[in-house]
Amino acid sequence: MRSTEKRLKARPDDRSFAAEFGSLIAPIGIMVAAALALWLGPALPPSLSGLKEFGAYFVLVAGAGLSLWFNRGRVFVATVSLLLVFAGYRYAFDLGAESFAARAVYAAALVLVPLNVLSALLLPERGVSYHGNHRWLLIVAFEILLVAWIASSGRSSFSGVAWQEMLGENWRLHSPPVPLIVIGRVLFSAAFVAAAWCAWRPRFSKQGGPVSTIAIGQAGALVAFVVACEWAADPAVFGVFTAAAGAILLVGMLQESHRLAFKDELTGLPGRRALQEAMAGLGPRYVLAMADVDHFKAFNDTHGHDVGDQALKLVAARLAQVKGRGRAFRYGGEEFTILFPDTGLDDALLHLDEIRASVAGYQMAIRDEGRPKDKELGAKLRAHAEPDETLTVTISIGAAAPGPAAATPSEVLKAADKALYRAKNSGRNRVSRK
Repeated sequence: MRSTEKRLKARPDDRSFAAEFGSLIAPIGIMVAAALALWLGPALPPSLSGLKEFGAYFVLVAGAGLSLWFNRGRVFVATVSLLLVFAGYRYAFDLGAESFAARAVYAAALVLVPLNVLSALLLPERGVSYHGNHRWLLIVAFEILLVAWIASSGRSSFSGVAWQEMLGENWRLHSPPVPLIVIGRVLFSAAFVAAAWCAWRPRFSKQGGPVSTIAIGQAGALVAFVVACEWAADPAVFGVFTAAAGAILLVGMLQESHRLAFKDELTGLPGRRALQEAMAGLGPRYVLAMADVDHFKAFNDTHGHDVGDQALKLVAARLAQVKGRGRAFRYGGEEFTILFPDTGLDDALLHLDEIRASVAGYQMAIRDEGRPKDKELGAKLRAHAEPDETLTVTISIGAAAPGPAAATPSEVLKAADKALYRAKNSGRNRVSRK
């Protein structure tokens, strides 16, 4: 090995791009539903007309509360920004769509929402509260006071007078000054690009992580709010699409929280919580298997934890390809669980031995960290260099099915764990049954 700094050559991520683009379904679906509700939905009776306004309030307050609870700083900034401008605009709209107050709040919305979202995206995500640093609350408080001052213009002699002199009485709702149009569009474009970059950057990183549904939600919320601003003179459109923006943020945050709770970050496999959920829905016929990487502690001590992590990812990618309706889970550490619903033990053993042989036969190349990233240059250098060192790992597997001694899924899992230790005590790199 030419260097102590080494990298395990990981095979391409098996997750399809179709699965990644599935995260776009929620924001697109919410915006389509909002448009259909406005187009096809019947007019609400006077007693329920307030739902169009208070629905947006409910969604945005719920999003702000949940983001505070889940400690999601970027979602909190976006939802509070939307809530701020929506409340200010609705308050100013009581004076009329062509009133100076409504026009001035509209101008503030064009700038504040994308500016806040962009600032949050450019800064590291450290939650709502980071080491007791609440200085950003001063900015929120300042914006609240600013929007409240603008929205109350015309209601007293102390509110928004300077804005009237700055913008002029001839400025109309859909004809704001050109500088504001340019600034608003530049900020919206920059925030959208930043959100898209934050969403897809993990997917194309060396680690090959999943896309960020929160960032996708921020991009979708920006698009929905642009639609709301384009038809701001119609309170129904403005309210429905602002609510849609909040709903997109809320769904993106819930999707991300679900992924963190049910998926293992390192391997991309479902985690132990997902396994427990799947076990709760099993019928009378199934197989549970426990798999463990052989001599993994020694492998880590010899090659380092970075290479060990890459080895776990490669083993997980192989286990994810198990046949026979099997489904792999990361149980913890170097242990994995494979579940075969509605499958007999003999059939499952055939698929388990096939996947065991697949892992054992896979050659993992150790490459220097300083190797060039350019493929053509790397190929030329490899033609005149010694081949990279290769490593292999093996796994041992224990499998069990329900029976008199193991009637529940938890008991079957314990029986599979005992079978795993029998496989290890018998020489490793083999499959053992209960």
